Amino acid sequence: MPNPAKLDPGKSPIAYFGYELRKHRIGADLSQRQLAARVNYSIAMISSVERGQQSPTMGFAQKCDEALKLDGALARIKEMIDNATAKLPTWFRAWIEAEQNAEVLRTWEPIIVPGLLQTEDYARAAIKGKPGISVERLERSVASRMERQRILRRDDAPSLWAVLDESVLSRPIGDDAVVAEQLDHLLECADAPNIVIQVLPIEARSTTGLLGGFMIAQGPGVPDTVYLESAIRGQVSHEPADIKAASMWYEVIRAEALPQSSSLKMIEEKRDQWKRTT
Repeated sequence: MPNPAKLDPGKSPIAYFGYELRKHRIGADLSQRQLAARVNYSIAMISSVERGQQSPTMGFAQKCDEALKLDGALARIKEMIDNATAKLPTWFRAWIEAEQNAEVLRTWEPIIVPGLLQTEDYARAAIKGKPGISVERLERSVASRMERQRILRRDDAPSLWAVLDESVLSRPIGDDAVVAEQLDHLLECADAPNIVIQVLPIEARSTTGLLGGFMIAQGPGVPDTVYLESAIRGQVSHEPADIKAASMWYEVIRAEALPQSSSLKMIEEKRDQWKRTT
């Protein structure tokens, strides 16, 4: 019988729940099949929750607590998960799960630097433009965005392939020093072995994807997911047709983009221009 996959409880709150579930199940000398029979859930459900690939429901947590005689330990972790995501828009929670479980992330941004690559000051300046946003909500959103970036520094960090429109490098988000620092940060990020950054030059005259950015998440044992941006709210989809269309758009855009070496040279030149104006 193959050894079970190693779990990382620090990967996300959902991964922590799965880690604790497996620990207590093994401690009770139960197989996944035996626990599934006791809680009336499928073996596949037990497996995907333990691996952190599916978020548990409160009912699931309570039944596992009862079967494993844990006095509500798993239910309390589930409450922690709910509290951590309660302040996020409902539609965005599905994307956070997909992002956390991804092995590969592919993103296209025609307007601003992708959230996973933003500096704190750049993120604050970008989010601040939302009409009616309070200071408290602004700082909460910035903190949440910085927290999301931790996935790129994990031991099992996903690969991130980012294509930015050249206009992103020239758009004033915050003051000149903020943009210069952000472009410096992009150059630092590109040094990481799991991050590739390319620029789509304006001279390519490409029109694919100009109406909005998107990100595609792919991971083992979970459906591909796409996040599509819009002015009002984003859209998260697992639909094969949406994944196929976004993947095609991405490949068309990337085919017109500069290779990374030329892209980084362009970012350096734009960075120097911003620094000269500070």
